[in-house]
Amino acid sequence: MLFSILQLIGGVILAIGWIPQILQIIKTKSVRDLSLKSYLFMLSGIALMEIYAIDLVSNGAGIAFLMTNSLSLLVVLFVIMLVLRYRK
Repeated sequence: MLFSILQLIGGVILAIGWIPQILQIIKTKSVRDLSLKSYLFMLSGIALMEIYAIDLVSNGAGIAFLMTNSLSLLVVLFVIMLVLRYRK
């Protein structure tokens, strides 16, 4: 139980950590210094971890991991959409 709570807190902190970057992109409408390839690699890694998290949940464990990983997947996907929208 303790480790699930720690994982939830850590996962939420990691997801919230993207908010300053997202706000900066929206404010400046600039993604000039961001690498789309890096974000695509991150998305791929998180997607593979999502498959693992789904397997954990199907075996009766890992719901906290699935929740926070899903949140990270959505946030990185949102950053990628912003990069695609604002790149020149």
